[in-house]
Amino acid sequence: MNSLAAADLGQLLQLMPVQRAGAALLLAAIGLPVIGVVIVGLDIMPVRFAMMHVALLGIAIGLLTGLDPMLCALVACALAGAGVAPLARTPDGLSGAMGLLMSLAIAAALLVLAVSGVNAQGAFALLWGSILSVGTADLWLLGALAVVVPALFWWRRRDLALLLYDRELALSSGVRVDLLTLLLLVLVAVSVAGALKLTGALLVDALTLLPALAARRLGTSLKSITAWAVGIGVVVNLTGFLVALKLDWPPGPVLVLTAGVVVLAVHLIPERRISSWRASASASPVSLPSSH
Repeated sequence: MNSLAAADLGQLLQLMPVQRAGAALLLAAIGLPVIGVVIVGLDIMPVRFAMMHVALLGIAIGLLTGLDPMLCALVACALAGAGVAPLARTPDGLSGAMGLLMSLAIAAALLVLAVSGVNAQGAFALLWGSILSVGTADLWLLGALAVVVPALFWWRRRDLALLLYDRELALSSGVRVDLLTLLLLVLVAVSVAGALKLTGALLVDALTLLPALAARRLGTSLKSITAWAVGIGVVVNLTGFLVALKLDWPPGPVLVLTAGVVVLAVHLIPERRISSWRASASASPVSLPSSH
């Protein structure tokens, strides 16, 4: 039985849709957990739900106009991320802006679907995802995120550490907070939209938030937290995907449960001092240039 199961799994891995799905998950594991670090650091947990509703609006507009629905969802999320940035004057303001965005987006989406008479089934399909339908364009998007997001973290790691620690401190230290916040929110929005096809909107936390939550328990600096998040993301995505293939289960729930097990296991480890990256961030302004 074991050899038969291994043979079946080997045959599945030879299929092009399965290979594309595996490649997409691997690329997602590099960029999206870093986005999770941003979401946790800025305390904008509602962003996943807000972007889910914005993506629904984009797909509804795509179905109405005949344009590519996922492209419309991606553009809508990017514009929404940029649009709420001016409202993010304080950490609390970010959560409030996301709540406002979520309410407006779902109302507009439902109105578009109702007025146009478009079949809503295609729009609501984003709730469940379709990992085996990943195409070349999806791989290019995830590949770009896998390069851009870690590169931004490495290039602006001190500024990011200050921003994630305290917005006012970052401002007084010469960090261009508004521009950096705008860039981060656009990347968060695009990343959430890019992950929708992999797990569905309801389960996108498996690729973003859960690896970051586990990493914060293990890392002792922003750099190590980011590295842990990526490592956990790779392990969770590949393990969950292989388990789902072998057992013929839907990948999205398996990925979430795999990530959840890792998070719970990590939290059984005695707590370490994980605030050192914040302390070092608050001590670093004197070494930063006055502008970038």
